[in-house]
Amino acid sequence: MPAPTRISRRRFTATATAGGIGFFAAPLLRASDVATSPNERPVFATIGLRNQGWLITDKTFPFADFAALADVDANVLGVSVEKAAGRQRVKPDGYKDYRKILDRNDIDAVMIATPDHWHTKIAIEAMRAGKDVYCEKPLTLTIAEGKLIEQAVSQTGRVFQVGTMQRSECEQRFLKAIALIRAGRLGTVKTVVCGINGMSGSPVLPEATVPAGLDWDFWLGPAAAVPYRALPEIRKGYGGGVPLYSNCHYAFRNWYEYSGGKLTDWGAHHVDIACWALGAEKTGPSLVKPLAYELPVEYRDGEPVVHDRYNAATSFRIAVAMPNDVELIITSEGDNGIRFEGTEGRIFVNRGRLSGKPVEDLEADPLPEGAVEEVYGGPVSENHSANFIAAMRSRRQPISDVWSHNRMLEICHLANIAMRLGRELRWNPETRQIIDDEQANGFLARASRKGYQLEG
Repeated sequence: MPAPTRISRRRFTATATAGGIGFFAAPLLRASDVATSPNERPVFATIGLRNQGWLITDKTFPFADFAALADVDANVLGVSVEKAAGRQRVKPDGYKDYRKILDRNDIDAVMIATPDHWHTKIAIEAMRAGKDVYCEKPLTLTIAEGKLIEQAVSQTGRVFQVGTMQRSECEQRFLKAIALIRAGRLGTVKTVVCGINGMSGSPVLPEATVPAGLDWDFWLGPAAAVPYRALPEIRKGYGGGVPLYSNCHYAFRNWYEYSGGKLTDWGAHHVDIACWALGAEKTGPSLVKPLAYELPVEYRDGEPVVHDRYNAATSFRIAVAMPNDVELIITSEGDNGIRFEGTEGRIFVNRGRLSGKPVEDLEADPLPEGAVEEVYGGPVSENHSANFIAAMRSRRQPISDVWSHNRMLEICHLANIAMRLGRELRWNPETRQIIDDEQANGFLARASRKGYQLEG
């Protein structure tokens, strides 16, 4: 392996033991409180650079220096290295193999924005290598993977932030919604509706030549070895520059082999806020029931019978029985956002607005001072990356911790399993197992391809 270029920095923090980390502890610093002097800036690396990978890197430059970047697509890697060099004084090293980043002792933390099926292996290996981790949502491909990450955080004592940035950003709209609920302005919440949009199916995708610069086998990694498939039409706008229809790049979310469709994409955002508002961060549902849904291909025993087109659910309406007799509805219909319905009022919140009569009533009857900060657990970090770095300094878990994320993501994973099998699932949130359904429990984990298993 070639000798890496070192960025000379004082080590940002000493390696902590599991006993030295305050789990579920509140963050204490705003973005403006994060040190920016050269000797106080942590050293980062990002693994996975398309779209969201670059976005989280770009918004972290004010607080950290990036020593290295990694991506299995040489074209994406090259462009990202040059852009990073323009954002900081030192050009980061570029690698195809993320393990070369983990081998370096000058890197304090890694940001992971690969496709979902890679998250768990990279995150656990990074923690074992002494790195703190910021990993994009959804954190895992399966429920079993979430438990493995929890164990690794506890065993290594690393700080771990999940990229559910609605907890920190979006002008505090989601925090204000939760503060309204906790102040009793809606009465008793009875129903929560999470609108997360649907997605389209695809035409039949023929086998195609792998794009120059892409290591297709490494991209697949833990997933089964399959041919690269794509149509010639190129995607435009966000995520553009790649085939509109493929089993790679931006389209990976449309395949259960690599992701979980809209249920784990937008569901990881809105179901997260719903569970936070309901105080259900340490528990889960008792029942997940598909009321209506459409899968773009035929399924048999929970598996697609064809493999040449998208297979994630295109539309759905899922009923989830939550604690305290609250019904959670996850739907592809209506506005993208969350509607909370209580005995004394209702509100709607998304990234662009917070509305409803309880919101209008704030003009005459504002929330008590500090109500939003109480939800957050301290002064609000207006930048999710800054919250992560503040947690690295304090050695306390950040606002979007592994445990609360996994609890809400279990709902999304269960919804997908229920649709694939075509039946409701009863869930035990204490054992984290599906009740009396051996076949369904078989979908809680997924085997990794030989050569890409998690070692140790």
